[in-house]
Parts: sequence; C-alpha cells; structure tokens
Amino acid sequence: MNTIGTTILGSPRIGPDRELKRAMERYWAGRIDAAELLAAGRSLRTRAWTGQRDAGLDSIPSGTFSHYDHVLDTAELFGALPERFTSLGLSPLDTYFAAARGVQDAPALEMTKWFDTNYHYLVPELGPDTKFTLTGSKPLDEYREARALGIETRPVLVGPVTFLLLAKSTAPGFAPLELLDELLPAYAELLRRLRDEGVEWVQLDEPAFAGDRTNAELNALTRAYHVLAKAQDRPKILVAGYFGGLGRGLGVLARSPIEAVAVDLVTDQSFVDAVAAEGALRDKEVLAGVVDGRNVWRTDPDRALEKARKLLGTAAAVSVSTSCSLLHVPYDVERETSLDARVKGWLAFARQKVDEVVLLGRALREEDADLAAARGAVADRATATEVTDPRVRERLAALRPEDAARPPYEQRAAAQQAELGLPPLPTTTIGSFPQTTDVRKARAALRSGELDEAGYVATMHTEIERVVRLQEELGLDVLVHGEPERNDMVQYFAEQLDGFAATESGWVQSYGSRCVRPPILFGDVSRPAPMTVPWARYAQQLSEKPVKGMLTGPVTILAWSFVRDDQPPAETALQVALAIRDEVADLEAAGVRVVQVDEPALRELLPLRAAGHEAYFAWAVRAFRVATSGAADTTQVHTHMCYSEFGEVLPAIDALDADVTSIEAARSKMEVLDDLSGAGFARGVGPGVYDIHSPRVPGVEEMADLLRTAVAAVPAGRLWVNPDCGLKTRGYAEVSPALENLVAAARQVRAEQA
Repeated sequence: MNTIGTTILGSPRIGPDRELKRAMERYWAGRIDAAELLAAGRSLRTRAWTGQRDAGLDSIPSGTFSHYDHVLDTAELFGALPERFTSLGLSPLDTYFAAARGVQDAPALEMTKWFDTNYHYLVPELGPDTKFTLTGSKPLDEYREARALGIETRPVLVGPVTFLLLAKSTAPGFAPLELLDELLPAYAELLRRLRDEGVEWVQLDEPAFAGDRTNAELNALTRAYHVLAKAQDRPKILVAGYFGGLGRGLGVLARSPIEAVAVDLVTDQSFVDAVAAEGALRDKEVLAGVVDGRNVWRTDPDRALEKARKLLGTAAAVSVSTSCSLLHVPYDVERETSLDARVKGWLAFARQKVDEVVLLGRALREEDADLAAARGAVADRATATEVTDPRVRERLAALRPEDAARPPYEQRAAAQQAELGLPPLPTTTIGSFPQTTDVRKARAALRSGELDEAGYVATMHTEIERVVRLQEELGLDVLVHGEPERNDMVQYFAEQLDGFAATESGWVQSYGSRCVRPPILFGDVSRPAPMTVPWARYAQQLSEKPVKGMLTGPVTILAWSFVRDDQPPAETALQVALAIRDEVADLEAAGVRVVQVDEPALRELLPLRAAGHEAYFAWAVRAFRVATSGAADTTQVHTHMCYSEFGEVLPAIDALDADVTSIEAARSKMEVLDDLSGAGFARGVGPGVYDIHSPRVPGVEEMADLLRTAVAAVPAGRLWVNPDCGLKTRGYAEVSPALENLVAAARQVRAEQA
C-alpha cells in the first residue's frame, strides 16, 4: 500500500496578511470583480501548497481553502443550498455569498461554532425533499490547480455523516441523517471523478464522532464507509477524526474497508492506548495526530514520539500528522517582531508545525532528526520562573464560597428597578458600535507614535459622544459607549493583563472575513490597573440614562486565547475572574450602574463528550460568579452569548445567576426561548431580534413578530430587546435604521402588552 506519510489535515486560508479578507470585502463593496477575488484565492493556495512541498511533507492536502466556510462549500458542492438563495438569479459566487451573509429578502443560513472551537460554520438546511446532486467541482478544480504546479495533493471534504449531523432540519420530526442514502451516491460520484483525474488519496473528515453518538449514528457511519469504500474506481480513503477520541467510531472505521484513519492524540491523551489496542487497524495506515493543531506551544518531541511509537506494530503503517487542521492557528511565528524573545521561543505557528511534523516523521522512521532545539525550548518553558506569581496564587487560595454568591435575584431585581427605573421591554445593544475608518486610523497612529495619548483620548471621546448621542436620539433605554478603543473583545483585555502576550500578525479566521488575533496566555494572570473605567466614566457623564460597563468574562478570555497547557483551565479561569472582579468594583465606584460581562464562549468550551460536562460546568460557573459576585444588589449584571447551540448549557446559563442574559435568537426565530422556559429560567433575558452578521436591515414588523414570539415564551416583565451581537462589523448606514426599527418594534409590542 502506498502510504500517505507525514502530513497535515488542513491549512490556514485567510492569508498571512489577511489577503482573502481584504479581497472579499472589496468584492462585496463592488471595488473589485469576481476575477480579482478568485485570483487572490489562487495566490494563497499556491503559496500554501508550495510551502508545504518545500518543507518536505509527504502528502499535501487540497480543498481546505474556502471563500467563506467549508461546510457551506459542501452544501453548495452537492446542490443543497435553500431555494431562497438559488432563486435569486445571482451568479454562483453571489448565490454562495447570499447564503453566507444574507440579502434583504433572504436571511442568511444560521451560523454556529465548529465543535468546541472559535471557528463558526454555516448550518445547512435540509428536509425530506432535499435532493443531492454533484453540482460543483471545487475539489476537482483545486486538485487540477495544484497538479499544474507539479504538486500532487489529497482532496479534503467534510465527511457525509458529519455533514448531515451538523445540518438543521426544515421539517418537524425529520432528522437530516435520514438523507444518508440520498447523499452517498453524490459522494461516490465525486470519488469516481477524482479517481478519473488521478487522485490517489481523498480525506473525509468525521469530527462529529469525537462526541457522544447514538447507535443509529454509529450505524450510519458504518453504512457510509462500507458503501463508499466498496464503490468502483475510487481513490484510497482516509477518514479523519479530530477534536478528541473517536470512541466507538474507531471500531466502526477499523472494521470498514477504508485504507487509513487519522486520530487526534493531543486532545485525548488516553486515546493512544485505544488506538493501539484496536487490532483491526492492522490493515490500515494510522496518521498519529501528535502535533497540536489548535494551540501554539512547541511540541514536546519525546512525548509525541512515545505516543506514535505505541502504534508501531498495531497498524499497516504509522505516520505523523497534526491533530486537526491548522485552520485554528496563525501562519508563522517568525513574522512576530515584538514578542518577548523567550516566549517566542516556546511557540510554533502553522509554518513551524509543518516543520515539526516533518522532523517527527523522520525520527519515527529512525532517520536523521535533530531534536535538540525542540527539547531545549520545551525544557526552557517548563523551568521559567516568570510564568508564576505567588501573589496571584495566594489570592486564589484565599477564595471562600461566599465570594461566588449574590443575594436572591428577586431582591436584586427590586433594588435595580428602583435604581434604574426602566420601562417594560427595555431596549439596549450588546456593546460595540461600528468601528469607523477614523477610529481605526487613530489606534494605528497611537501605536506608530504619530498620535500622542492626549490626542488619542480626545479622538475616542469624540466617537463615544457621537455614539451616546445617537442612542439617545434613537430612544434606547440602556446605552453603551460603543467600544471604539477596543481592537477585539479579548485582545483588548489581554494587552492590559499580566500573564498575556499579544501578537502583531497572529491572525486566525473566526468566520468569513472576520479574523481575530488570539492573545497568548503564558503565565499567571493579574490586573496592574483599571482597564475600562476611564472610558465608562466619561460615557456615563454624557447621559442621564444608564450606560453599561462592558467586560469580557473569564471563560471567553480563555476560549479566545491560546491558553497555557501546564495547569488546569479551572485555575487559569479563576485567575482571570479575580482580575475582572476588581474591574467590576472600580466601575461601580465610578458610578456605573449596569455591568455586562460577556460569555459568548460558554458553550464553546463544553467538552464534546457528556462525561466531561459536570466538571466543566463547575469551574466555568464558579469563575463567572467570582468575577461578578462582588457587585452590589443595585448593580445590574448582564451577560451575553451568541452563535452556539445552547441546549446543553442551559443549566450553566441559569447557574451564572446574571440579572439579564442576552442571547442570539434572530436567525433561529427565537427557538432558544422554549428551551429556556422549559429549564425554568426565571431572570431577565434579551433574545436577539436583529441578526447583525447580515448586511440586511430588518423591518419593524419583522422584529415585532420576533418579540411577540418571545413574549409568548417569557413574561414581558423579564424581557429585553436587543440585537444578536455587537455592531462592530457593520456600518452606520445599516446600524442606524436597524436600531431605529428595533426601538419602534419594542414600543409597538410594549403598547400591545399594556
């Protein structure tokens, strides 16, 4: 059997300088045409493939590039885009973007988190009448493109079972998995066409089996890979499982006629023993995912090789790979010029991880491989004294149970209403307002030294006043300062907390053209000085209405950082929580009466298997409550969550004990409210009535209808009215009319309730 050999499971695709982001946004704005956008994508793919070839990988993936999202690519490939997009009469590219972003008369597909990562995928909509046909050619086109460069690649697709399990049903009582027999012939046809092109290997990703799966779902996996593997004229099939152990799915794949399995030996340390013990793998190649595709620390070569060597003799061949796609890490640590040199030496971004795979592959084959530098970096990090702060550890040890508790909600709610005097169905926003060109230029000028601190503060004050006046004119009840000073809701805080390092070029795709630079949490966390108080104090002085103090919660700061792996996350979260607690106290002292501590990543960090849920809930809830429980009864504590499936974390949302929880609900048409009501949630809730990830402006009646649905599920006295998420990525031309409609809808339903 020709083996795959050393490889990675996927690549970053946004561009080291966010070239794809800029090209997409110029295309959406009408400043470039489709040919220029497609050329930008080709350039990025060429750089990726040639770089991996030159680094010495044995097998190079193709098809992992996307103009927006790989799950959306799969739906388009098999003709499964909803009619509301295909009937618009647009070009294929614009139809694709309409599904991703929505247009005025066609709301976008729902968006939610890709398993337990901060990447967002577009949720396919499938029903009993869905028909699959191979209407696209993206995997073939990109294979041909690489071959024209003299590079043989391994096309990569979302596997059929994971695709169906990630989809949303359009009909009550219907499960998209029932469409498996409709979908498999389309996959088989694609495999035949790939083989006709000369493709030797194809990779089908089935990460859904890193979570708990029913017998019916395991039977679907069995059927899928017996059908596809027995098809005539197909490439060899690699099935990749990642984000955890495959559980019973490993046995299913071991018994199937496929040729190779990729396993994640980073996320689940014990899984290596299960893989080694699975005797049926003796006729398959196993790709040992020992290089972490989700975090940025250099690989310990001895630990990685110990895992891989356990598999020798239990499989037909053993090769080294990443644990998952490198989509989740930045491009190249050598691009960083401002990182502390010692911290930088502990890091490996995508470029360095490719080198690690190649080096470990040589060592596994007992070829010449110099591991001294890797061993030295790992040892240096393990012995560095600057990662610990005795004062932080003493403070953690002194925490008491009462430091994570507030008086009963009813007592707080009465005190807050007396303090704030809000109307029924109070209106607010989630925090950020559009980041204008002037705001971004001011931040850049401050960094470069072209603008001094006084000039920068004056510019930010001007923008804050503009945002406050706009909200007053629109009639919003609880205001925000708009966060013009913030580059990102996690990075902003990380840059002011000890224990974090920030990057210059460490961009990672979150969704579509949205990119973030996750900070690197390398040591014990503390707050040297207030982080938000001057901005909040200034904003509150501008208005008689309450202005929210805006903070990011400890779980989200962990989730959206590259977090240290040398201590339990529960301990790290409590360190961050203490820093946030101090900030809440200083905001109160500055006259802020409403504080929002956002936890959009609460669902994201939930372990994929139920066995880990209880322990996760315990530390995640405790961290939030430590952060917020120092607040006075009269201080209204809000939290916010967005773009996740919330059903599994409803007990934790309730246990956070926030006075008001705002939550994404517009795209899903308020589905989450039934879950909240069923769970007995009895505090304030603000289900989003305005989908901010789409450029469309929802009308008054559309939002009023959503509010009427909400009022049917939640008593009006506990209901808030707000957008789904922050408004940073939108423009004022969209935001102003949308918020005007939001206020009008709230007043209309308020009058109906009266």
